[in-house]
Amino acid sequence: MKGKVAFVAGAGLGYLLGTRAGRGQFEKIKSWAGDMWLDPRVQGYVKDMEAQATQFAKEQGAALKDRAVDAAWAAMGNAKSTPDPDEIVVEAVPEDELDPNVRRF
Repeated sequence: MKGKVAFVAGAGLGYLLGTRAGRGQFEKIKSWAGDMWLDPRVQGYVKDMEAQATQFAKEQGAALKDRAVDAAWAAMGNAKSTPDPDEIVVEAVPEDELDPNVRRF
């Protein structure tokens, strides 16, 4: 059944993109989709979703970051010894010791 659906979808897409009549239909579909996207009602929904996503990020961003940091430390086996970010020291590696094929963390 999946093979038949894939064949019909491929044939339809081939018609739309491969024939002159199909390209005309494609342009109609493209124009309709553009008109729908620019419709004020659709843009109202888009703005609502953007506002919800922004609000969610503001409310949950710090908690998600903390969970990600805890998960990373747990994966490294240091879940109990989370360092203070102010105490982390980064040392420069001399340029002659850098190997572009080695991943450093």
